[in-house]
Amino acid sequence: MSGDNVNMYGGSGNTGIQNNHFTPSAEAVPPELREAVRELLRLVGELRGQLPPASVRVLDDNLPALTGQGVPPQAPEERHRALLAVAGIAATVSTVGEPVVEAVRKVLGLLGAV
Repeated sequence: MSGDNVNMYGGSGNTGIQNNHFTPSAEAVPPELREAVRELLRLVGELRGQLPPASVRVLDDNLPALTGQGVPPQAPEERHRALLAVAGIAATVSTVGEPVVEAVRKVLGLLGAV
C-alpha cells in the first residue's frame, strides 16, 4: 500500500496533514554498494568517449538516479530503470561496454533487484 493514510479521531476543524519523509543518509548505504556505484560511475565515464552524442545524453540523464543526487531523491524504481538504461546503452557497444554491464549487474545484485 502506498500513499497517505489519514485517521482522525474526534475534534472539529481539523485541517492540514503533516508528511514525514525519511531519506537515508550516506552512512545508511552499505559500503559495498557505495563502492560498486563508484566503480560503475568510473566505468561509465570511460565509456562516454566511445558513444554517439545521443547515447551520452541518455547516460547523463540517468546519472542523478544512479548517484542518488536527484532532486527530489530518486525512488528505488527510478534507480532500477536508470541502471537498466545504462546497461542497455553499454550492451550496444559490444565488448567495450561489457565492464559497464557487469558493474550494473553487481549494483542490481547488491540492491536485491536480481
